[in-house]
Amino acid sequence: MWDEKYNDEEYVYGTEPNDFLKEHVEQLPKGRVLCLADGEGRNSVFLAEQGFDVTAVDASSVGLNKAQQLASERGVKITTQVVDLAEFSWEADAWDAIVSIFCHLPPPLRAKVHSGVVQSLRPGGTFLLEAYTPKQLEWKTGGPPVAALMIELAPLKQELSGLEVTHGVEVERYIEEGKGHKGQSAVVQFIAKKPA
Repeated sequence: MWDEKYNDEEYVYGTEPNDFLKEHVEQLPKGRVLCLADGEGRNSVFLAEQGFDVTAVDASSVGLNKAQQLASERGVKITTQVVDLAEFSWEADAWDAIVSIFCHLPPPLRAKVHSGVVQSLRPGGTFLLEAYTPKQLEWKTGGPPVAALMIELAPLKQELSGLEVTHGVEVERYIEEGKGHKGQSAVVQFIAKKPA
């Protein structure tokens, strides 16, 4: 499905980084950063431009090929790994930061991934997430068509209880990210640190 979606010269979600990530990038410790479900690479390439050592993972080889193309055009290097997050190997204390932008997963897999995030962050490491909440179904301006794949703040805090939340809100905001995300949207924004 994602290979088919990304099989287009146009970047489905554009080539500019997510606004929430861009506004809060200074909160990410410099070092190794993992970008989950990074698709065509707009966020990983942006982070590489800021001096991070970036690994982008996604289930779509087509998306990640476009990510490498974008990195090359911008004069930066990123590491890409084609992997289903259900099969991803979460190494302990491996990452200074982990970024999850519109990575929508079925609840059991999402809980497993969030457990992996807590395990894989280094002490003092930071997790940054933006995702659609079920209220997004009223707007229909991007995201999955079913509420079960979206998340609200309360379960997010529960699944990431090993981290200290520094920013957690549900908001409505205008998003313009290529043709894939465009219009008023309902999102949860979340930043949390692993205790040092």
